[in-house]
Amino acid sequence: MEGAGVAAPVADDGGLVICQLSDPEGERLGPQLAFPLNVGPLQLQEIVNARLNNEEKLPYAFYILDEELVEYLGTFLHKKKVSVERTVQIVYQPQAIFRIRPVNRCSATIAGHTEAVLSVVFSPDGRNLASGSGDTTVRLWDLSTQTPLFTCTGHKNWVLCVAWSPDGKHLVSGSKAGEIISWDPQTGKPSGNPFIGHKKWITGISWEPVHLQSPCRRFVSSSKDGDARIWDIQLRKCVISLTGHTLAVTCVKWGGDGMIYTGSQDCTIKVWETSQGKLIRELKGHGHWVNSLALSTEYSLRTGAFDHSHKQYSSPEEMKEAALARYHNMKGNAPERLVSGSDDFTMILWEPANSKHPKTRLTGHQQFMTWNEMAGWPRSVLGMAHCRTGSGRLTSKQR
Repeated sequence: MEGAGVAAPVADDGGLVICQLSDPEGERLGPQLAFPLNVGPLQLQEIVNARLNNEEKLPYAFYILDEELVEYLGTFLHKKKVSVERTVQIVYQPQAIFRIRPVNRCSATIAGHTEAVLSVVFSPDGRNLASGSGDTTVRLWDLSTQTPLFTCTGHKNWVLCVAWSPDGKHLVSGSKAGEIISWDPQTGKPSGNPFIGHKKWITGISWEPVHLQSPCRRFVSSSKDGDARIWDIQLRKCVISLTGHTLAVTCVKWGGDGMIYTGSQDCTIKVWETSQGKLIRELKGHGHWVNSLALSTEYSLRTGAFDHSHKQYSSPEEMKEAALARYHNMKGNAPERLVSGSDDFTMILWEPANSKHPKTRLTGHQQFMTWNEMAGWPRSVLGMAHCRTGSGRLTSKQR
């Protein structure tokens, strides 16, 4: 006799089970289907590719109750004691078509800085690298040869953050002195006078996405002085000041939907519109400093219109259209999601365009979560991965 409402576990004995395929956002892929218990991931991939009319067969991973299906369906249901009296929900997740080799050796050591390297960032096309250092310089590197391109001098104190514009035309860096300098990546020279306005050191820089403005002109900076500022690289001045935080602004992101997100030591995240700098909403939920932010669309925002094809664009308008298509393809039908990391040992998943309330809280860390390499705290998290499903579970898999 079975337990209350739980069917007997099943094995891959040739029977059938009713299943519903859906994407990570819950959108169903056609009607329910009766799958044999000896079906596996390869057969499910064929079904998904056929239903999506994919010209090129793409790889997919499949999840039942947040557990990846890597064996026969019947074997999985038997092990996990999943009831077959109800429809089994199977979530399909597209996978990268590239297979990444595990990192087991250092491929190159890039030397040149004379003090600690405090920030590094790839160019949008992935061909170059920019680094900021305690030696007060910014260096540009050619990744194909692992050799230096330029040493950019002009800062008077540690270079804490560097950021490429998504169209690859500009590079800006912020220092402990509170100044921001823009550089021409083609020459390594400053493209104008420093941007002056912050009273304390720069904690973050983020560019307006190229699918919203091409060529790129505006970027936002955050500072220990409690403000965030929007700058115009052509006008060479601050065009909007975002004030409202009561303590240091520790991180900033310019989202793909045109909103700016700022995290602060006042334990809040503020969401701003970018035409006049008005506060849209305030996100509360953390019990200590907010140290880092990550967006679900961050990869497409950083790389803009660039991809593995290395296509060259004839005009800013063409680049803007390509970047917009990539952004919509990555975002899908879901709203842009934000993850915040805090000194309260937790992360919170938000959908800021829709609500000021947390979608879920991600717990489990035992120490502070920060993106700040200068903090020096042991056992701290120095980065964040975005949890697409919103289940409150972060997973990592090496292929």
